[in-house]
Amino acid sequence: MIKEVHPLKRVKGVLKPPPDKSISHRSAMFASLTDGESVISNYSSAADPQSTLQCLRQLGVQWEQKEGVVKIEGVGREGFTTPAGPLDCGNSGTTMRLMSGILAGAGVPSMLIGDESLSSRTMTRIIDPLTVMGCRIQGKDGKYAPLRIDKHKGVIGLRYPLPIASAQLKSAVLLAGLFGDKQTEVFEKEQSRDHTERLLGLKSVPHKGGKLIISSREDVIPVQTYSVPGDFSAAAFWLVAGSIHSESDLKLKDVGMNLTRSAAMTILEQMGARFEKSNSREEGREPVADIEISPSELQGVSIDPLLIPNCIDELPILMVAMCFAEGQSVISGAEELRHKETDRLSAMAEILKKAGADIIEKPDGMIINGDRKFIPKPATYPTWHDHRMAMAAAVMATRSEGASQIQDAECTAISYPNFWDHLFELS
Repeated sequence: MIKEVHPLKRVKGVLKPPPDKSISHRSAMFASLTDGESVISNYSSAADPQSTLQCLRQLGVQWEQKEGVVKIEGVGREGFTTPAGPLDCGNSGTTMRLMSGILAGAGVPSMLIGDESLSSRTMTRIIDPLTVMGCRIQGKDGKYAPLRIDKHKGVIGLRYPLPIASAQLKSAVLLAGLFGDKQTEVFEKEQSRDHTERLLGLKSVPHKGGKLIISSREDVIPVQTYSVPGDFSAAAFWLVAGSIHSESDLKLKDVGMNLTRSAAMTILEQMGARFEKSNSREEGREPVADIEISPSELQGVSIDPLLIPNCIDELPILMVAMCFAEGQSVISGAEELRHKETDRLSAMAEILKKAGADIIEKPDGMIINGDRKFIPKPATYPTWHDHRMAMAAAVMATRSEGASQIQDAECTAISYPNFWDHLFELS
């Protein structure tokens, strides 16, 4: 499907971003591990979290979904049944990596598969530590899906220093640790997303310039009854859209404001963007707020590499903002972008070049020479079936001098099913 995007003179309206995917995945998985019923409101209808629900059903977990509310009957640590067929994770790396931690820890014989994109992403990061923990997990050629999990003799607790700031890797190890009689300790030097430890209530303690997050069989897994906050990663597209248009009056409601997710807002504020937060509160141990966005005169910025793990998904749309910022912007330490749904550094370089931006692609980032008066060329943008590429290109196109086309536009449903409706509501 091709979507045609016309220039917008202004962006105005009130939007509620879709439910947070990361939290939706975890809420369902963790609810299945409890011994009671969880009621999860505002559960994501996006393809990825729905893959998680379907995998849980194959494992014998009973759930029902109605009007965004999911009720899940927990089966406890020992209650999963051996699935009759492969567990299809679709395009979802979160489903595959976190479910691998749970199933490998529980020793449930199973096979996890994914689509072509997911099957090309390396799983070595989780296979290696889970194997050290005594789990039996194997991948195609030692590192790719399908992943095969077999019974084991018991989970061995270990102290595991995270080699990279990865919430998925951290979560896989901690979730397997929930099945060990001795505690597992993940040492994290650089902060990554902390939804897993928040929602499970796991203990963390300072340790040698970082912290240890601890899990074991003794941890009581709490019932997951709460409302899922709005997805900050989705909200980031509107934070940028409102900032780069000279006429904007845009408000976002119920946005998740977890500090391990919202580094993109910090970076935009460093660039001169103006936001006002209101109605701050907590939902399910997660901070939430409404955000009002004003037009801004942006300046170029060099992103602190320490912020990269907490804005990795937002870097594509931040690159769009940098095109409209006066002066040079520099992104370094973002090589992880090459291992997402597509090589997002290479993909964004092509998108920005098609728009006529002055950029230099680096092995681990990008140099963007921005201009507040920049007017993108009308273009036909490829997306590589990557939802974030499609949405970043669409926001770029709203500032163009003519109509642009976004290829494979349906891919936005992976994370933001009503993105195009929201975009066209703003004009």
